[in-house]
Amino acid sequence: MLRARWLGRVAYDEALDLQRTLAAGSSDHLLLLEHPHTYTLGVNADPAHVLVDPAGVGAELVSTDRGGDVTYHGPGQLVGYPIRTVTGRRGGGMADTVAYVHSVEQVLIDALGALGLTDVGRLDRYPGVWVDPGSGFPRKIAAIGVRLSRARSMHGFALNIHPDLTMFDHIVPCGIDDLGVTSLAAEGIEATMREAVDAVVDAATAAWG
Repeated sequence: MLRARWLGRVAYDEALDLQRTLAAGSSDHLLLLEHPHTYTLGVNADPAHVLVDPAGVGAELVSTDRGGDVTYHGPGQLVGYPIRTVTGRRGGGMADTVAYVHSVEQVLIDALGALGLTDVGRLDRYPGVWVDPGSGFPRKIAAIGVRLSRARSMHGFALNIHPDLTMFDHIVPCGIDDLGVTSLAAEGIEATMREAVDAVVDAATAAWG
């Protein structure tokens, strides 16, 4: 059974401590929350992709153990941390990270469809969820960075509902310098955070039980 919890606005380090506590157990959880303005660096991040002093724009900079490059978290963005036992396997008995990332993407694709944004999907070369993925101008609406250890998942996704998109101008988001970032609001979908939470919970429950 998946236990979904809305936590409100939570500091990044505080949410990370909670993830680690839950990951040490065996129950499945989906933590949903907002962060204050925060830039995070994944294990493969290039520090040069942070273009300004984060403190100068009112943000914190945090190094973390998820995959991926630099990303932004902040108000108006729905952050989700699935803490789950991932049963899919690949060679050598390791959990299949690619298949798991695809399952997270699909949850968000389904949730966005329920909110009225249907032309969304994947790009072969980049993880995450993209608006108009088959066009010449795809725009990222959700970033994904996960960690799997002993078949337990941590970290997750950041779905842009109505954040201040100018905060992405201070970084090279996910290390991608030639494609843009968008949000539900920027795409003309006036969804509330509560509506987005409900859509994600419904999609995650359908996918993960």
